[in-house]
Amino acid sequence: MADQLSGDIHKRLENAVLEIFSNSDFHRASIRDIAHKAGVSFTTIYKHYGSKEQLVFAFVDIWMGKLTDRIVDHLQGIENLKEKLRKVFWLQLDYYERHEGLGKIVFMTLPMKTWMADSTFDQPRMMSLMIDVLRQGQDEGILNPYVRAGTLLDFLMGFVQRSFFMWILRGKKGSLTAQANIMFEMVWQGMANPDNFGPKSTS
Repeated sequence: MADQLSGDIHKRLENAVLEIFSNSDFHRASIRDIAHKAGVSFTTIYKHYGSKEQLVFAFVDIWMGKLTDRIVDHLQGIENLKEKLRKVFWLQLDYYERHEGLGKIVFMTLPMKTWMADSTFDQPRMMSLMIDVLRQGQDEGILNPYVRAGTLLDFLMGFVQRSFFMWILRGKKGSLTAQANIMFEMVWQGMANPDNFGPKSTS
């Protein structure tokens, strides 16, 4: 029913959710806090979303959808697998740097167990896109074929998450994307097919 809200109310709710949940403990924030911040009645929020969790998940889903759109757009015309993954890596770091509040909510605020039980956690469009690229790399013998494509995705996404978390913890010194290419080369070494490295020396 969220699509029945007027554009103005939706935008005010979006701003309130972003500000409150990127700066407050998830369990302490309430729908009444959001209602007060957005200038929207408690009843209206509850009617359209049902709970604090569903309200936050709904907006996170929208924001993550925009990241997926950006990835799809930027991958157009890139044929080289390594460059595809490099672009995905950079886009994620850049998106969370530009949308710091979202990064805080996704990586630091949301109770993961609760979010994982919700359908918005799966992000099927983004995950399918990523898995397809990784499986292509495995099929072509470029990426490590001895683990699931999902494990490669976990490795890549885990690096992004940790990088963002520590960027915040260290006071956002410098740009999160400043060393994206160097960091990606580290990630690539961890994902590449070990059989392509040649025999190891025994000396």
